[in-house]
Amino acid sequence: MYDVTDLVLIVTIVKKGWGDKVVNASRKAGSRGGTIIYGRGTGVHENKSLLGMLIEPEKEIVLTLSDSPNADSIIESIREDVGLDKPGCGLGFVVPLEKVFGTAHILCELHQNCDLHSLEGNDPNGDSNKK
Repeated sequence: MYDVTDLVLIVTIVKKGWGDKVVNASRKAGSRGGTIIYGRGTGVHENKSLLGMLIEPEKEIVLTLSDSPNADSIIESIREDVGLDKPGCGLGFVVPLEKVFGTAHILCELHQNCDLHSLEGNDPNGDSNKK
């Protein structure tokens, strides 16, 4: 586990099918990618019906890990490409990260001064794969 003070999680919630637009916009601004999770909306404006049947709108939640200095450009790229300033197009927010684990390769890419090879070969059971 790493104590980090310059990493943030950008969370973007959009209509189903728009998650790839968010990932593409964040990559354009320098992100390495993102994770898309499926969910459903339960807000006041989400309860619509068709022929008496309640429609529960499906959503995509995109999680993007970023270093703090690059976060604003990623957010702006998402806002422009997806149109988050328009009503009903989604929302986004940023969560500061205090501790991160399982991301050695991401931390090395962001900080350029670590030795990823020293982390390779570590078995979670404590056995190394040295011969």
